[in-house]
Amino acid sequence: MLGQAKASAAAGTGPALPLPKGTGGEEDLLREANPADPRALALSQFAEPQLRPLDRFIHLAYRLGIPGSALAAPLRGPAPLRLLATVENPLAGDKAAGMALRAGHFRIHGLKLPITQLDFAATTRLAPPLAQVVHGFGWLADLEAAGPRPTTAPVAERITQAWLAANPTPPPRALKIGPWSIGNAGARLMAWLVHAPLVLASTDKAPRRRLLGTISETARWLDRQIGRAEDSLGAVSGWAAITAAGLLLPDGRPRRIFGEAGLVRALGELLGDDGGVLSRSPLAQMEAIAVLARLNACYRATRHSPPAALEAAQALMVPPLLGLMHGDGGLGNWQGSWAVSADAVARVVAASGVRARPLRDARQWGYQRATAGKTVLVFDAAPPPLARHARCGCASTLAFELSDAGQRLIVNCGGAAAAGGLMPARLEMGLRATAAHSTVTLDDTNSTAVLINGKLGRGVGAVDVDRRTVSGERSEGRAANGARRGQWQASRLEASHDGYAARYGLVHRRILMLRDDGSELRGEDVLVPVRKGGKRGFVGYAIRFHLGPDIEVALAADARGARLAMADGRAWQLRVGAGEIAVDDSLWADAEGRPVPVQQLVIQGMVSRGGGNFSWILKRMN
Repeated sequence: MLGQAKASAAAGTGPALPLPKGTGGEEDLLREANPADPRALALSQFAEPQLRPLDRFIHLAYRLGIPGSALAAPLRGPAPLRLLATVENPLAGDKAAGMALRAGHFRIHGLKLPITQLDFAATTRLAPPLAQVVHGFGWLADLEAAGPRPTTAPVAERITQAWLAANPTPPPRALKIGPWSIGNAGARLMAWLVHAPLVLASTDKAPRRRLLGTISETARWLDRQIGRAEDSLGAVSGWAAITAAGLLLPDGRPRRIFGEAGLVRALGELLGDDGGVLSRSPLAQMEAIAVLARLNACYRATRHSPPAALEAAQALMVPPLLGLMHGDGGLGNWQGSWAVSADAVARVVAASGVRARPLRDARQWGYQRATAGKTVLVFDAAPPPLARHARCGCASTLAFELSDAGQRLIVNCGGAAAAGGLMPARLEMGLRATAAHSTVTLDDTNSTAVLINGKLGRGVGAVDVDRRTVSGERSEGRAANGARRGQWQASRLEASHDGYAARYGLVHRRILMLRDDGSELRGEDVLVPVRKGGKRGFVGYAIRFHLGPDIEVALAADARGARLAMADGRAWQLRVGAGEIAVDDSLWADAEGRPVPVQQLVIQGMVSRGGGNFSWILKRMN
C-alpha cells in the first residue's frame, strides 16, 4: 500500500481521501495537481569572511594566544579599559518582568524568585529556564523597559554586584550548565555590552572598574573556552559575544576578526538550508535571531559593517519562524516551546529588521504550513532533532495544530522547556512524549525514544512528505432549473514515518486536507505494514486531539462526533469514521510557559498488525 502511494505520487496522482460515514461532506472525486518538488536536505554552508593577508596573519596569531593589544598596536602598551561606544538596545524587554525586578523579585514563567533569597553561585543548581534568565542577564532588557534609567540603574547595580560577589572568577573549564556554560556566559557578556549605560551608571568608580574588569576577563575566558560549547546555539551565543567584545573593547580588532570567522562557522552548524535551527525549536530560532540582532546593534554603534554571511543568516531565519505563527500572531507548541505571544514574536522580528512572509514548505526545518481564510494549519512532517542538536527534543512527528480566527482549536501540550518554573519539572518527560501531541500513538509508546537531558533516542529515522493542491466539483445549491456546480480547492499534505516499524511492523501515514475556505479539515491516519502480509496479532492505538483553551466539548449521542464550542461563539464538529470519541484531561503551556488545564479528544482501540485505516473530519459549523 505504501509502495502504491509513492508510485502514485511520483505519477502526479494519488489516492482519494475517503470521508467518514455520516459526515455529510463532499464525496466528489479529487483531481490532484502541482506536487511539491522535493528538496535535498543538507547543512547550510556559510563562507567565512574573505580576509586580507594581514588579517589572516592577525587571525592566526590571535588563535595561537598572542594578546590583541600586541597585534593591534605593537609599538605601545595596552589601551585603557573602557567601552568605545554606546549601543542602542534593539530588542525591548518585558515591562511586567521589569516591574517585578523593581519590586524585589524575578518573574520567570510565572514563578516569583525573591532577589534577596537567590543564591547566584555556580554551585547552586537552578532549573535551565531559570538559569538562562538569571545567569544570562536577559533580565536587563526587562528592567530597562520598566522605567527611566535613574530608577532602574540602582536595581541593576545591586543584582549585578551580588552576582559578581558570588562568581568572582571564571572556572578553568566551561561547564555544560549554570553561569559558566558557553551559552549563558556569552549571553551575559552581550547583555553587559548592550546595556552598559544601565549596569555602569554608578557614580562610584569602584563598581564600574570591577564590572569593566569582569567584562574583559569574560571575553578572554570565552576566547579560550569557546570550543567547549554545550551545543551549536551556545556556540553562536559565545562567538557573537566575542565579536561584540572585539567591536566595543579597546585593541579589539584581532578579537573581532577571530570572532567573525568562528561565528560564521557556528551558524553553518546551527542552521539548515531553509533557515531553521537543527534543533527544530521555535525558542532556539527566536534566541538565534535575537543574538544576531544585538550583535548588529553593536556593529551600528561602532560604525562597522557586519560580514555578508551574518546578514544572510538573519534574513534566512525569519521566514521559518513566521511559518509557525497562528492567526493571533503567537507561535505553536513545538519541540518544548510554549505558545509564545504575538508581542514577543513581533519584537524579535522587528529587531531583526527583516520583512518576510511565513515559510510554508520547509522540508529541513520540518514544518508544513497551510492557510485558508482565517484558518491556519501547522504540520510536523520531519523526524525529531538529532540528540546533539536537541535541548528539549519531543517525539512529535506527524502532529498538527489548527487555529481559526486566531483562536487555537487543536494544539500540542508544549512547555517542556519551561519545566522548573510554574510548569512542574516532573512533567518535562511527559510533555516531550508522543502522547502530549495531536497525533497517533501505538501501545502507549513514543514514536521516538525520549531520554533525559532533553535528548532523543531511536525511533523515527525518515519521513516522506508530499504536498500538493487538489481540486474538485461542489454543489453550491439548487435553483429552479437544477443544481449549480462550482470548483473547490484544498491544500493536501501527506507524510509518513517509520518510528513504529521496528517494534510493531507498522508505518504511520497521515493525510491532511484543508479546504480553500478554511471551513473543513479532513484527516486520514493509515497504519501500513512494513512487509507484505504484516505481522499477526493486534496492538493498541490512540489518536489524540488536544484542544485549545476555552474550548467546550459536547459529545454526540453515538460517541462518534463531538461539538467544539469556541469562546467567541463559533463552533466546530469532529466526526470519526470508526471507533468512539472519549474526553480526557490535558494541559497546554500558555504564552508564559505556565500550565493551563484543557481537554483532549481520544479515539482508541486495537488495530491489526496487518494495518488499519482511520478517517476523521473537522468541520466548522454554521
